[in-house]
Amino acid sequence: MIRTLLALPLLLASVAHAQGTEFTLEEDGGWQQTAAPEAGTDEHAMWQARKLLAEGKPRRAEEQLTEWLDANDRTRNPYLAEAYFLRAEARLADDREYKSLFDYETVIRDFSATPFYARAVEREYEIGLAYINGLRRRFLGIRWENARLTGEDLLIRVQERLPGSALAEQAALDLAAHYYGRRELALAAEMYSIFRVNYPDSEHYRFAMLREIECSIARFKGPRYDGSGLIDAKVLMEEYRRTYPGETARTGVIDGLETWVDESAAQQALQTARWYLKTGDDTSGRFVLARMIRRHFGTNAANEAIDIMLGRGWLAIDPPADGAGPAEPADTGAEDDA
Repeated sequence: MIRTLLALPLLLASVAHAQGTEFTLEEDGGWQQTAAPEAGTDEHAMWQARKLLAEGKPRRAEEQLTEWLDANDRTRNPYLAEAYFLRAEARLADDREYKSLFDYETVIRDFSATPFYARAVEREYEIGLAYINGLRRRFLGIRWENARLTGEDLLIRVQERLPGSALAEQAALDLAAHYYGRRELALAAEMYSIFRVNYPDSEHYRFAMLREIECSIARFKGPRYDGSGLIDAKVLMEEYRRTYPGETARTGVIDGLETWVDESAAQQALQTARWYLKTGDDTSGRFVLARMIRRHFGTNAANEAIDIMLGRGWLAIDPPADGAGPAEPADTGAEDDA
């Protein structure tokens, strides 16, 4: 997979970036080399490495570049960045992507002012994406070691090293989708939130907001568990309504989610009130029930709460006036009493 990805860029690099090399387009559409750098020069060493890569001989290219780097790595040679990058490319083409990361990291760390910096970051993105999609690391010649965490780290680094770029934006989306697919919902919600902060003008902004809402809601496991995700979802849904009023009215997607969140929050409050009543703390139970009825009126949980308060005499039913509809329960000030 990685080897296929690399084939075309290497071929183009051998033609377009060969310094001092001249090619003539033949009648059959092929390129014929007419000049090459002077043998024995650093330029010729880089040219020879690119040529070996284009010919599908990455192991020989790596050996040549390693020999050159051993002689020049402690100097200020202007070809150092290219040499490290080409050796990384050779290792990647030889299906040893993890080893190539060491040379890509050297380029990123020590040669950030060169054209090879962004290309090295792009290669790390490709390797990271392959890792989170299931590619395993080699160990003793066999691909069996899980590299998912390495892939996640590489996608994070891409965002840090090329902030604001299209590549960093895609890396953020890929990482968020990866967490979402693994049902690591807290991490997915955080990643979509980071994406919205970093890319407020992105065409994927609305999608990221909806996914963040979905992740926040899905984190709620039931009335007995932490309900902070419901609060986050409620805030996000209000923001979504303000940001996309026409879309909200057209699809109605937020209306259904709000109803579910309201009912879930009410059920959690009802569970809390029942616990207070079970332990004999009627004051706290009455307070929670009254507040829940007022905040989540119309939910099934609120109807149950009304029944509980009526049964304990904490709510009075106002008699209907002549010609009026059915009586409504009147709050007896339970929250104030508490």
